[in-house]
Amino acid sequence: MSRYNSRRKGTNRNEKWEKTFEDRGVKEIQQYTTPRFKKVTEKQLQRIVTKDYIWRQGDRMWRLASREFGDPRLWWVIARMNNKPTDALFETGEIIKIPTDVTIALEVFGA
Repeated sequence: MSRYNSRRKGTNRNEKWEKTFEDRGVKEIQQYTTPRFKKVTEKQLQRIVTKDYIWRQGDRMWRLASREFGDPRLWWVIARMNNKPTDALFETGEIIKIPTDVTIALEVFGA
């Protein structure tokens, strides 16, 4: 099940994006709104057993999710676990946390 199934869409008509609209030949763009994640307590986070992984140049969360969880669509679990929404925020050599049981992580994160 895609996490986008329940996401709301918004219409972007912001003048800041006027050049992009012009390039695409449109007056507006439909976009998914930013999700609001439920707050997770420290006690809840302690339920998630993790292993350390050293971020390497060229790594992508979707590849790690595919290898570790068998599903690249679960990249966001790694993002939530490390409080970093994009690959660009990880630095080469940084130690990140990867849940060892994605089922528990999904329960804790409310997916």
